[in-house]
This record gives sequence, C-alpha cells and structure tokens, in this order.
Amino acid sequence: MKRKNLFFASALILFGLATVNSVKAQPPVTATANASATIVTPISITKVTDLNFGAIVPSTEAGTVIVGNDNSISKTGGVTLISQLGTHSAAAFTVNGAANATFYIVPPTTVTLTKTSSTETMTVSNFYHNATGTLDGTGAEAFNVGATLAVAASQVAGVYTGTFDVTVAYN
Repeated sequence: MKRKNLFFASALILFGLATVNSVKAQPPVTATANASATIVTPISITKVTDLNFGAIVPSTEAGTVIVGNDNSISKTGGVTLISQLGTHSAAAFTVNGAANATFYIVPPTTVTLTKTSSTETMTVSNFYHNATGTLDGTGAEAFNVGATLAVAASQVAGVYTGTFDVTVAYN
C-alpha cells in the first residue's frame, strides 16, 4: 500500500511539473496612441462705440429712454428727446477669436450713471444684444448692445456718465 501511495504521489508531482512547464506566460503586447493639442486664438472683445442716450429733457413725470441694439431710440413717460442737441447710439463691440467658434455674452444687469461733480444718479438696465454667438470664418463678429435709462421726475440737468463691462467667453 505504501508503494502504491508513493507511486501515486510521484505521478502527481510529475504531472504538476509537466503542467507548469507546458503553460508558458504570454509575452507582453503594446498599443500606441497619439497625443495632440490644439491651441486656439484667445477670444477678445473690443469696444467700437459707447452707449449714448442722447439729449433728454425731463419733466415732472418719470420716464425712460430706450436705445435699441439696432440704434433705434424710443421713450416712455415724461421725457422729451432732443436729437439736435445730442446723438444716441447703441454700444458697439467686435469679438475676435477662433474661426467658426461659438461664444456667449454676459452683459451687465444694471449700471449707475452719476452726474459729473455731483451725487445725482440715473440707472441703466435691461441690456440686450444682437450677437449671433458664432464667430465667422475669419474669427470675428460685430454686435450692438442696447439698454433702458430710467429718468426720474425733475431729474437734475447735467452730464451723467458711468461704465459697464460686457464679457465674452468661448462655449
């Protein structure tokens, strides 16, 4: 019986060694990938024309002056527009960047205009633009920004100024 067990054990060991020797590890394999990057022209914006509400005569009733992004002008309430004393214009901008790229625009929410050498103010709001949001084949787009000026009843006469930012970024 011992001999039979010894023979059986020896056979198992030889079989195990033969199996180990017959299973060979697969050699390593390699795949190659390319790496790339595209550097695009940074987006930029340039002001061409300032937003100008023109010459306005207030009354005892509050009103608004609306300059459209198509350079139109209209009013509501107690204001009179005097075109011969001042011209109006929408703000005009040019965006430049990568050809055919899309972008978005962030106009301001409100802007305060302050009378020169004083503390009287007026508020500009409802900014809107006529940009398509896509640069042309040369990487440019021109657009206008219009807005609404709130004129108080009996607004104090003078020149009122303020600044605002229009931000653009690639989508």
